[in-house]
Amino acid sequence: MLDVTSTSAQSGGTVTSVGSSAVTANGVCYSDSNQKPTTADSKTTDPVISTSYTYISNITGLTPGTTYYLRAYVTNAYGTGYGSVVKFTTPSTLSALVGAVTTFAGNQTAGYADGSGMGAQFSGPSGVAVDAQGNIYISDTFNNRIRKITPDGTVTTIAGNGTPGYADGNAADAEFYGPEGLAVDAQGNVFVADFGNNLIREISTSGVVSTFSGVGTAGHVDGAANVAEFNGPYGITFDKSGNLIVADENNNMIRMVTPAGVASTVAGTTVAGYINATNNAKNGVYAFFRHPTGVAVDPSNGNIYVADNGNSAIRQITTANVVTTIAGGTAQSSLVGYPTGITIDQSGDMFISDQSGRIIELTASRTLYDLAGNSGTNGYADGSGTAVQFNTPLGIAIDAQGNIYIADFNNNMIRKLVIDTTNG
Repeated sequence: MLDVTSTSAQSGGTVTSVGSSAVTANGVCYSDSNQKPTTADSKTTDPVISTSYTYISNITGLTPGTTYYLRAYVTNAYGTGYGSVVKFTTPSTLSALVGAVTTFAGNQTAGYADGSGMGAQFSGPSGVAVDAQGNIYISDTFNNRIRKITPDGTVTTIAGNGTPGYADGNAADAEFYGPEGLAVDAQGNVFVADFGNNLIREISTSGVVSTFSGVGTAGHVDGAANVAEFNGPYGITFDKSGNLIVADENNNMIRMVTPAGVASTVAGTTVAGYINATNNAKNGVYAFFRHPTGVAVDPSNGNIYVADNGNSAIRQITTANVVTTIAGGTAQSSLVGYPTGITIDQSGDMFISDQSGRIIELTASRTLYDLAGNSGTNGYADGSGTAVQFNTPLGIAIDAQGNIYIADFNNNMIRKLVIDTTNG
């Protein structure tokens, strides 16, 4: 579902095969009483699909504060087929979710400067993480540094001397090479996906940088920290057991690293593709990803969610290793565009950065909202909803109060988004 208001919504469908008979009608059917609606219930009649097997339906005239059941339908000479049932509830007032965006730190000038708010400078910020105290950590990619922003907007450097390279040791002397994703553990240690070095690094609370997993060679090897290989690790996050989940972008895989630094493969193969499956390496059955960049873990059930950038999809990996698509995909690429970062709150609602220019919410009930920005529009403007402009938003993280922080890569800024409900 897309942008549900009190009286309207968007939905649609994708047809995988029409057989030997042409489609004569397609749309969605919906009901507030029939849990398996048919074309005998309320329905839309959309332009008949012919060359493209994907369509969008605009539903109007809904009743506020009402739960509906909806599914797509397609009719040809052999009858009518239906998609899966989607359940959604319209809000009780004429409203939609929107995001109010302000500039939290940095300015449009690429550079390096610690300081306060817009007096600080970044150069291509990409990864974002938040600790329990509300501090925000930024991977300042082109500066090859890791930065920290306190809740009042004060920016400092916690690791990296700015030289692209590889050196462990004292944080001020350490070297990174194009750092991307970040994650903070329960003790406050910061973990870094060191993209250019093909490593996972750790910055301890005492200010020491060490290599947590990987040998630095671009490749795919599972095993102990001193033998593991990654290929462009990008997004990282922790699961409930303290394992680090890694979007290993150039390997087209999702990896797991234990607290001891031991790496294993959760799903995917080194071959890029788009296949949902129950991943089972022993039986040679694999799901396929294409340049996954973001990962998040649902705090309630442990499912992993993946921003599958190259497939324009949000994928789910259950604890049983079942991989499915929950939004977007190659046939519906406009729904989530080019998702890069993903974060999830305690209610199971997901927030996604579409690097083409917007921030999206995917609720736990699987409704999509465009919170701020516009797909295909690059620029810089604070404000609300579609008045906002980003320039390649990448990393995204949410704090305990529900504030969302976005690394606005080409604007060299960190933006703050607060969800608002406005009458419209």
